[in-house]
Amino acid sequence: MHKLWASTYKEMLLLIRDLGGIAILFIMPLLLLIVITLVQDSTFKTISDIKIPVLLVDNDKGEVSKNIIENLSESNSFEILQKSSEEEAKEAVFSGKYQLAIVIPENLSASLQKKVDQNVEGILSKFGLEEDTLAVAKEAIPQKEVRLYFDPATQVSFKSSVKNGIDKMISKIETQSIYKAFQTELGEDDAEPIFETENFIAFKEILPTKNNQEIIPNSAQHNVPAWTLFAIFFIIVPLSINLLKEKNQGTFVRLRTTPVSYAAVLGGKTIVYLAVCLVQFTLMLLVGIFLFPAIGLPGVDVSGKLPMLYLVALFSGLAAIGLGLLIGTVAKTQEQAAPFGATSVVILAALGGVWVPVFVMPKFMQFVSKISPMNWGLEAFYDVFLRNVSFVKILPEISLLLLFFLTTIVIAIIYNRRKNAV
Repeated sequence: MHKLWASTYKEMLLLIRDLGGIAILFIMPLLLLIVITLVQDSTFKTISDIKIPVLLVDNDKGEVSKNIIENLSESNSFEILQKSSEEEAKEAVFSGKYQLAIVIPENLSASLQKKVDQNVEGILSKFGLEEDTLAVAKEAIPQKEVRLYFDPATQVSFKSSVKNGIDKMISKIETQSIYKAFQTELGEDDAEPIFETENFIAFKEILPTKNNQEIIPNSAQHNVPAWTLFAIFFIIVPLSINLLKEKNQGTFVRLRTTPVSYAAVLGGKTIVYLAVCLVQFTLMLLVGIFLFPAIGLPGVDVSGKLPMLYLVALFSGLAAIGLGLLIGTVAKTQEQAAPFGATSVVILAALGGVWVPVFVMPKFMQFVSKISPMNWGLEAFYDVFLRNVSFVKILPEISLLLLFFLTTIVIAIIYNRRKNAV
């Protein structure tokens, strides 16, 4: 224990003497978290809270186009700007000035009404309800197209949501037109509708609740754990460089002349850098709890979750430290350790779902992501933050993190022993 404490004390002195390094370890992750959350939250608000200007060319001037414009205006998502020319609207969208243009074709209302009347008359004649039952050749009515122009830089998800919304709107207008045509053919008074046109089947999202209140995930609950893990694992770079500096400066040569095992040296580094990881996590939480609400971002709710959150942070820190010590042991120069460590963190973050959610990845990449320790830590954080699970539920993830730490440490010790035995 005395040797372990001496090694720990040495690491503390080395860390304290590098104030610039300490500032980078603590301040840069905080700036990263704030900037990323601001960007993502602003993007979310742009879609949900701010009206997107949409160009609309109404070549129909009828009842259907009137309903389309009313529905778009009532959606609270779009600001309708009418244009007289399709070419003008197309040029404005393709040049990037607007994200969307909707072109309603000529005679859409008249053609729809004619098509509906034709179908209704055909149905009623088969039941003998039409006075004129003589076979009449049906007039061919060409299909009408509502043309959509999107800015080439528009995301696919936005295109899909707009297409689905407009398709649903058009279907509702067609259904109402059919009901109205039946009612007219049956000679009923329009003031007393005989058909209900409201949707019978509806969708309702059921959110998890706490104290009878729905828990709605926000950008902070996703970003705080994700970028905290990124910061924790980025400790690989200074840790591996620190280890290599001691090798190059002859510190390990002096240590080998004393009865100090390599495990004790690694243990001292583990304790100090684990404390750094936990301080990083604490600062991230404080930013999420106090700073985010002050600058208009959603805050982080940690009530009743702190013990498990710190447990996940602890084991995530161990996994990061184990990888850093392994890289520092195997690498021969700082030029090898620094790029390899930084690139490893980026790859593990990409695989782990820090940047892109795992469920949108290809099937093969979803399988590969399971080998990333960042994925284990992120899933454990999400379990605590968003799913309100018990300790038993996060046990598999923290067990994997611990196993990863032990494996990397054992490999580092064996490699160092065999290297020095040569």
